[in-house]
Amino acid sequence: MMMNYPLTLAQILEHARHIHGSKRVTTLLPDQTFHSYNYTALCERVKRLANAIMQLRVIQPGDRVGTYASNTYQHLELYYAVPCIGAVLHPLNVRLTAVQLARIVQEAEDKVIFVDDAFTKQFDKLREKIECKQIVHFHTSSAHPGIAYEQLLSEADSVYSWDIPDENRAMGLCYTSGTQGEPRGVLYTHRSMFLHTLAVNQADVFGLTEADVVMPLVPMFHAMAWGLPYASMFAGADMVLPGANPVCIADLIAETGATVAAGVPTIWARVYPELSKRRQDISTLRRLIVGGEAMPPTLIEAYEKNLGVEICHAWGMTEMSPTGTFSKLRGAHQNLSDAEKWRIKAKQGRPIPGVELRLATETSNGFTKLPWNGEVVGELQVRSPWTASRYYNIEPTTEHFTADGWLRTGDIATVDVDGYMQIVDRAKALIRSGGESISSVALEASLLKHPSVLEVAVIGVPDEKWGERPIAVVTLSQRIHEDISDTLGQHLAVEFPKFWIPDQFVIVDEIPKTSVGKSDKQALRKQLLMSETKEKLS
Repeated sequence: MMMNYPLTLAQILEHARHIHGSKRVTTLLPDQTFHSYNYTALCERVKRLANAIMQLRVIQPGDRVGTYASNTYQHLELYYAVPCIGAVLHPLNVRLTAVQLARIVQEAEDKVIFVDDAFTKQFDKLREKIECKQIVHFHTSSAHPGIAYEQLLSEADSVYSWDIPDENRAMGLCYTSGTQGEPRGVLYTHRSMFLHTLAVNQADVFGLTEADVVMPLVPMFHAMAWGLPYASMFAGADMVLPGANPVCIADLIAETGATVAAGVPTIWARVYPELSKRRQDISTLRRLIVGGEAMPPTLIEAYEKNLGVEICHAWGMTEMSPTGTFSKLRGAHQNLSDAEKWRIKAKQGRPIPGVELRLATETSNGFTKLPWNGEVVGELQVRSPWTASRYYNIEPTTEHFTADGWLRTGDIATVDVDGYMQIVDRAKALIRSGGESISSVALEASLLKHPSVLEVAVIGVPDEKWGERPIAVVTLSQRIHEDISDTLGQHLAVEFPKFWIPDQFVIVDEIPKTSVGKSDKQALRKQLLMSETKEKLS
């Protein structure tokens, strides 16, 4: 006997306009100046944009609209206008190759692509490989002519009535980063993203409030910027969008008063020295939401102890819209030592409201559920109202989904009695040496505790005797001329058996990254195998 009407993104937009109209969106422009306007002005432009897209006369309900853009106010406008006219927003990952993106654009059948000025030259390489009816540039020039975004808006009406009759209509299409093979598409619905927004805005998750100033450094093409554009506006928080190339994160925090920021650990490791020198300037910053990879406990300690900034691990997947777990201390943890608190914070956290986790092991009869005791290791499987049940244009397979409807994440994990999950490794990344499993994640976490280590990636390489052996690829915190392999090996020997110790410690200037900022172990493996082949040939 309750009212029943669709849960759509239009409700988030209209709530922001009615209740939080004076809150602001600030964007760092390429010339390092700021563009700023309030939610009321944003919503008016979103309605103009909705009319403008319809007037292009190439978009029907359900059609895909691509974006090749950074974190800007124009991209944010597209985040709302495209889904609210019944089309599907498709943010393209600007860090993928033109060949990869051409395949993705072809599969998605994007009818219109909106292009950010910062990536115009880069987009030209892609444009040669795709067929698309319309290209809209945020700005145009004689060198890159086309439809101009601002001109489209200026000629459009600001009156538009949102009408999405079915909450299960698709609103967004994101592709995985391809770390485990070719990128796969995940189609989100209005309902799934609305429910995800409600869940992440819980106090024990993102915990955003009207008093916050939220700065997503995570790219908007990375799983919808972890849902922050929707969560922030629903909560009424101000937003700071850093554009394509923020020169100085400390300046950006200081000038905008950012209170919550989100990004991968590599960003926070890189900017920590800068932030630590300017503690007074960044005093508004209270929380970092960290995802993509595990943040080293030493870095968590540095931020919390030296800067007073709370670190909150989030874990999820593109397939989960993307948030699955969030790591915050419980009330029962308040009397623990700082070291114990940081140990818990280094875990990926507990399932957020609405998400179910299970640890399982595969048997001849299917899957057997494993206990949560912090010791038993198993395959991590998930389900929730915002988790995909299949991939876009791909029939479900038992490799990715169980017969009883759970997503097989590909992660190997433990879960303790309090529900805190910790990733042990990717199922395909476990190193099998002499029939025993070696966790690359555990080795990496230990090496990051050593003061000489800045970044590390542990990979398995083929070995005639043992099948596979681990190699650690390391970047150093400062230049050291002597070989420190023995030192690092002795450091690991305190925690791990002898057969876990990597056969080599390869020192490099930089570890290659994937399109979403994770260590690119596939690229590393290829580089090492090529180097080994060259040595044998010589």
